[in-house]
Amino acid sequence: MNLYHCMIELTSGTKALAFAAAAEIWYGGLQKRGLISSWRLMRRKLGLGAEGQADFLLEIEVADMAMLENAFRAVGQSDDELARHYDQMHAMIATSSVGLYREFPDPERRERIALI
Repeated sequence: MNLYHCMIELTSGTKALAFAAAAEIWYGGLQKRGLISSWRLMRRKLGLGAEGQADFLLEIEVADMAMLENAFRAVGQSDDELARHYDQMHAMIATSSVGLYREFPDPERRERIALI
């Protein structure tokens, strides 16, 4: 399992619930189409967080890099309605930073360690 991790700050004046609803339409649609395994949106609680941590955390799970590549490819070839949903959600984001994580130790390393 790979985890695509996004830290997000919204544009000034954007309502958090409007962003959550737009994310549900966009990422829920990707999940229903089988392009991602799962996703979740979290918000910093009570404003607590170290410097540099964004207000929102979005996590998208994909089975492997091939699934992530297929999702990017499908989104790039999306229809007008799908593109409209993306544009609506993306317009609410002021800044974001992303990372790609994997389980550790991953299955390949576990097998290698077991052989030693």
